[in-house]
Amino acid sequence: MLNRRHLRVKVMQALYAYSLTEDKSIKDFEKALFRSIEEVDHMYIWTLNLLDEVAEYVVIDSEGRGKKWLPSEQDKFLSSTKLNNNAFIDSLRQNREYVEKVKKYNVDWSFDPEIVRSIYAQLTASDTYTAYLQEGDRSIAKEKDIIKFIFKKIILKTPNIEQALEARFIDWSVDKEVLQAMIAKTFKNFSNDNPAKNKLADLTPNWAEDQEYVQDLLSKAIRYQQEYAVLVGDKTKNWESDRIALMDSLLMQMAITELLHFPTIPVKVTMNEYIEISKDYSTAKSSTFINGILDKILSDLKQQGRIRKEGRGLQD
Repeated sequence: MLNRRHLRVKVMQALYAYSLTEDKSIKDFEKALFRSIEEVDHMYIWTLNLLDEVAEYVVIDSEGRGKKWLPSEQDKFLSSTKLNNNAFIDSLRQNREYVEKVKKYNVDWSFDPEIVRSIYAQLTASDTYTAYLQEGDRSIAKEKDIIKFIFKKIILKTPNIEQALEARFIDWSVDKEVLQAMIAKTFKNFSNDNPAKNKLADLTPNWAEDQEYVQDLLSKAIRYQQEYAVLVGDKTKNWESDRIALMDSLLMQMAITELLHFPTIPVKVTMNEYIEISKDYSTAKSSTFINGILDKILSDLKQQGRIRKEGRGLQD
């Protein structure tokens, strides 16, 4: 699921886009931010549906093998439709939220049928699938192992499948880690042989709180952008402005926004989060630079009594 760091990155991307465009309508960027977050859920449902489609493809393959004039022993063995009745897949198909979201997001892999065929071909060539067809345990705890194999060892490791996902989801490279966590959570959640008790993964731990958090962070970072840019500028007078990466400036402005306007987030958490984000999204030296500048700004803000946190230890 999307944790606070992922959400900060989403806000950072929206703020970066805002800084590069002449369109300064905050509402437009808020909508874009929420679309970006929802797209993670789209990716999640599309991936679950891909697993569903692969399981259903065994029926088509079985029919094709059955029509052969002289089917081989391998054809007879692989004509099993056990995967289509897999306990995990069956539970997924009975999940109302999954069914509704497949319709809502217009999920349909028929735009590239070769993807499903490719996954299935790799699956049937594996020893893991042979062992699965010979396994007698039909409990969901056992049956979801083959679905994990399809996801981890085939979908995530086949270049043309990843390319198809990247073409459909613009933030695939950024959100792939989140997708893996959500699929892993789904495998953990689907542990009961009663489908009604199995739940999809949540997009965030608490969307009501997280929605307010990202909206406030973006709107306040934009509202106070000039003021906080001055705070950064005062501490970087010895640096030529064109040598300071835009991303570094935005991350520091976001950090200042959090320090001043989010009383329940500990200072240490804010400082660490933006330093860590800079390691992935800015230059090689950005984390050291941001750490040094933010430390100086934080010291000034504390002396001015502007850091107000709720609870003991949150200002440290």
